[in-house]
Amino acid sequence: MKEIKAYIKKHRLESVIRALSKIKGLSGMSIIDSSGYGIDWHSSNIANEIDCRPGKKLEIYCRDDLADEVIAAIEKAAHTGLVGDGKIYVGNIEQAVRISTGERGEGAV
Repeated sequence: MKEIKAYIKKHRLESVIRALSKIKGLSGMSIIDSSGYGIDWHSSNIANEIDCRPGKKLEIYCRDDLADEVIAAIEKAAHTGLVGDGKIYVGNIEQAVRISTGERGEGAV
C-alpha cells in the first residue's frame, strides 16, 4: 500500500478532485487546509518576514498498483507551470485497519 501526500494550490483543488474521482479502485482521500513556503518562493522573497502561502494538503492511501496513476492525475490537474505548484510525496504503508469491521490490509483502504 502507498501513502501519497500532495501539497497543491488551493484553486487547483477542484480539478484534482475531478481527476482523482475517475480512478477506479481509489477509495477516497483527506483534504486539509495548509500553509507554507518552498525554497523557490523563499529565496526570491526580498522582505525578511516569512509570509506563508495558503494551500491544500491531500492524503491518499491506495494499493501499490494505483500509485502511479494517482500521482500522474494529481501532477496533471495541479500543474499551472508557475513556481509553487506544489509537491507530491510517496511512502510505503505496512498496515491499514478499518475500525468499524476490523478488516486489515488493502481491503481496509
